[in-house]
Amino acid sequence: MKKSILFLTGWFILFLSQHMVQECYAGIVIEELHRDVEGKMGRVVRYFSEEQFRTDHPEGGVSTIIDFRGDRIVMIDHTSRSFVEIKFSRWEKEVAEKLKKSMPEIKTKERRITVRRSGEKALINGFQTEKIEIRADGELIEENWMSRDVDFREVERVMERVAKGFSKDFKVEMKEGREIYEKLKPFGIPILIRDYTLTYGLGPITVMEVKKIEKKELGTEIFLPPTGYQRIIPEAPKR
Repeated sequence: MKKSILFLTGWFILFLSQHMVQECYAGIVIEELHRDVEGKMGRVVRYFSEEQFRTDHPEGGVSTIIDFRGDRIVMIDHTSRSFVEIKFSRWEKEVAEKLKKSMPEIKTKERRITVRRSGEKALINGFQTEKIEIRADGELIEENWMSRDVDFREVERVMERVAKGFSKDFKVEMKEGREIYEKLKPFGIPILIRDYTLTYGLGPITVMEVKKIEKKELGTEIFLPPTGYQRIIPEAPKR
């Protein structure tokens, strides 16, 4: 009898620990290397789960969390152990206004974008990839090594939502990027991106490389500010 009680108690505690203590969501974690404005490659970790998205820049000590359902964006500074949290819709509007003011008022020339399979294939970081060339008005501007090894629908849903807000204000500026994105989609996801426009004809330079993609359960704490961090209240924008 005692053994039965102990067994049931242990089972019940295990059940609680799995289903009550911490709520988890099916998600995707992507570890990447990105080239920054100074030309340095740095590690970036992205977390995708339902309508939530987080990006970590470990070397810079900063994280950004976007929760579309809750309409919030959280910007975390791990060095100062502080964070700012505001409505995502407000942040989108403010960023769009700042970009409009800072960008010169010139008409963007529309270029004819073509995407072509090169026939080259390679195994990159464990992913079977195919090289896809992107040309603008016939000039080679980028090569994407694409893979179909991963189901990318979870990530696509989140990134579609990110793009929607800015596309309202920057339809012309985003048109080319959107066209490239749509034409690349049938080939899978980019594992390696090499840019031809940054080296003035001296060959391509790697701007992004996926090192690892993992499907895993993500706890709710991934999309919340760390415990013990100070919340900073941002000043209202001046009109």
